[in-house]
Amino acid sequence: MVAIINTSKSLSNVLNYNEQKLKEKMAQLIHSKNFGKDTHILGFTDKIKTLQKRMALNQRTQLSTTHISLNFDPSEKLSAEKLQVIADAYMQKIGFGDQPYLVYQHHDAGHPHIHIVSTNIQRDGKAIKMFNIGRNQSEKARKEIEQAFNLVIAEKQQKIKPEIKPVNVPKVIYGKAETRRAIANVLSAVLTNYKYASIPELNAVLKQYNVMADRGSEHSRIYKNNGLVYRVLDEKGEKVGVPIKASSIYNNPGWSYLESLFIKNEPLKQPYKTRVKNAIDLYFLQHKNTSLEGLTKSLQQENINVVLRQNEKGIIYGITYVDHVQKCVFNGSDLGKEYSANRIQERVTPPILFTKIRLSQPDQECHAQQTPIKPNVPANEILQVLTRNEQEASFNNELNREEIRKKRKRKLHHL
Repeated sequence: MVAIINTSKSLSNVLNYNEQKLKEKMAQLIHSKNFGKDTHILGFTDKIKTLQKRMALNQRTQLSTTHISLNFDPSEKLSAEKLQVIADAYMQKIGFGDQPYLVYQHHDAGHPHIHIVSTNIQRDGKAIKMFNIGRNQSEKARKEIEQAFNLVIAEKQQKIKPEIKPVNVPKVIYGKAETRRAIANVLSAVLTNYKYASIPELNAVLKQYNVMADRGSEHSRIYKNNGLVYRVLDEKGEKVGVPIKASSIYNNPGWSYLESLFIKNEPLKQPYKTRVKNAIDLYFLQHKNTSLEGLTKSLQQENINVVLRQNEKGIIYGITYVDHVQKCVFNGSDLGKEYSANRIQERVTPPILFTKIRLSQPDQECHAQQTPIKPNVPANEILQVLTRNEQEASFNNELNREEIRKKRKRKLHHL
């Protein structure tokens, strides 16, 4: 059994997420505790009012909504009745036995699992301490329950995805599903399943499902307020429709939430660099005539995707590798100089420049399979273009600095 505990500011987001599953007939409410009514006659108002009343006893605790998922091995056939008993035993052991909670059995993944919605605010207004509850109380409860109910123990379980949707969720097609729900499904599959340490790395995965996280420009109100929205992309990678605020999505996957994941993921993904580096090196060792397209196809066979970052002129300035086996995302330069965008372009013979039509912003990413331009351009010509761009940028910067010096002199003269 695998137990995952999440806390949230928004009771409505968490409750509505599970209730939406009910409407879609992808979940059942199989149990409730301390709600004053039998489970089968509980209405939505009964559910939310009971939890809100308890949470109102403590206004200081912000993360007062508790959302737990218990995940079981795909080989286990567990009845609703047995899942109820397991849920009660688990909640009792982690200190939530006297709390109001709802138990939903979900049918949207390849393994049995339940979701439990509750609050950590007790009758006396005190909050149950959540710090390290997963490592301490939950881990102890998990082991005891596995033994008591003869479950497959977590260490021997088949690899399961405890998230709400498997990673191979269908791409979001704007207009064919309710946008917020469609984005939430992709986020559920990606956010806690992959290891990434920046927005570009996260977007390298999300964009494969026509979704992206967007902070806006540095001068935008969203960026200045540390906000975040999620956008749907069409098949050309262009933004379509109205952006969805992170705060309106289940579990509020906003900027502060992502920042915490970046810090957590950075050390966790380091041991998995070797697989990607070896796959790249092997391609160059095995092929005399190399190309960026050939490298991309070779890595795809190892379930590693290549994502290129280009500026508005179509010049490649960054490369990201998404390892779908180890669920890790690496910026090229993080793997080492030999795997950076510049060095990869130098290693292929001949170097190839890729372009993307109607790039909307400098950070626009694209997949390496797109049509190359001037595939036979000699390496020295490309280097001349790149060098010229750098020289022009340096010259312009020097002009700007000289202009600033003149302005300062004029101000001092007037003083």
